[in-house]
Amino acid sequence: MIEVLDGIKIDLKGLSPEFYRKVTGAELAPVLRSIRQVARAGRHLEIVNLVVPTLNDAPAMLRELVRWVAGEVGPDVPLHFTRFHPDYQLLNLPPTPVATLEAAWELARGEGLRYVYVGNVPGHPGNHTHCPACGAICIERRGFFTTAVRLRDGACTACGARLAGVWS
Repeated sequence: MIEVLDGIKIDLKGLSPEFYRKVTGAELAPVLRSIRQVARAGRHLEIVNLVVPTLNDAPAMLRELVRWVAGEVGPDVPLHFTRFHPDYQLLNLPPTPVATLEAAWELARGEGLRYVYVGNVPGHPGNHTHCPACGAICIERRGFFTTAVRLRDGACTACGARLAGVWS
């Protein structure tokens, strides 16, 4: 099926098999295998990490995840740190503090990931796609809507650098 898809988003809750089994009821190995397969196939891949307070928000866990992404699939795979809201399950937990998401965002950028996002925090600078060469906002978002696109043929209109992604 991978051959007919342009892009794939995969949720990666963490890297501990025990944590994965306990929180999701699923095994971690097939998720990691799928991420590697999509990356090897050359398809556009995005990874989403729902950051849940007390479960997977420890700095060491986030650092391990960031380093795994950088090492296994490379710096051009977008990584989204998404804010947890206790709206469905885990009602006893608070929403993810924005500061935790910002720390993860900075950590990932510091480790060399070029496309890092903060999700479920409307208006946050981490919602936008920034040019990895000059830092200009190339895709501006407000909530789930794109409000401005500053790309020409997949390149930043400010500096001309090409951005990773599917642009046709």
